[in-house]
Amino acid sequence: MKRYPDVTAVNGVSFSVRRGSCFGLLGPNGAGKTTTVEIMEGIVKPSGGEILYKGKAIDHSFRDEVGIQFQSTALQDHLSVFETLRMFRNLYDHGADLDDVIRMCSLEKILKQDNRKLSGGQRQRLLLGLALVNDPEVLFLDEPTTGLDPQARRNFWELVEQIRGQNKTIILTTHYMEEAYRLCDEIAIMDHGKIIAQGSPKTLLKEHFEDVVLELPREDVSSGLEGFPFPVLERGDCIEIFTPDVNQAVAQLVQRNISLNRMQVRPRNLEDLFLELTGKELRT
Repeated sequence: MKRYPDVTAVNGVSFSVRRGSCFGLLGPNGAGKTTTVEIMEGIVKPSGGEILYKGKAIDHSFRDEVGIQFQSTALQDHLSVFETLRMFRNLYDHGADLDDVIRMCSLEKILKQDNRKLSGGQRQRLLLGLALVNDPEVLFLDEPTTGLDPQARRNFWELVEQIRGQNKTIILTTHYMEEAYRLCDEIAIMDHGKIIAQGSPKTLLKEHFEDVVLELPREDVSSGLEGFPFPVLERGDCIEIFTPDVNQAVAQLVQRNISLNRMQVRPRNLEDLFLELTGKELRT
């Protein structure tokens, strides 16, 4: 529980994270996921409830076993990547070998670069390296790929998968549904300070949907779809039709003289689930 004077940011949230798993917190802006993670990290004091680590309240030993990559981190100017890694490593009595961290985060080619001259992907890899210098058992990643181009984002995913392969526990917040589906063993979707769905991505999709999506370019739908027997959604330049019966939906489209040359059929995904549960209105 976390209350502020004019809002309850986190309201009755309760969950556990299995050791060695990747747990994802999803939600629209203002859902309470970052506040929840900051409470778990020991940065924000809760208004009620408790956080347990290995069955005990978090303490100094917990902080020694945790690595955190924040949404935004200020790095010291005029230091190189290697100098920054060494400075953070020296904050701990025990931790990871710097050469191992450098190799894992693919930092070998930028060790001499000034922090100010790093690209977005290079900076995120460095921040991940800083979160790993104490060889943590638990790693918090708060929207780590925001602002990265698709190639840098996928490279980062590969790094996270390597880390998960070392039996480290990862707690991830993200706005990217593909990222959550690929990386997370379990997800919890938050809205208005509460968890509204929780489970493995595949289980949640199976529980909520029994249909597929037909996608058509808007320009191919020359005639209207008024009275169409299945739900229709206009999303950008695409028309989406949600149907449990592909044959019937296709027959209806043919009857309306709509071209099927560029039609695609896809299964439901986490983005569909996210919008189904949290709505489509813009959050700020």
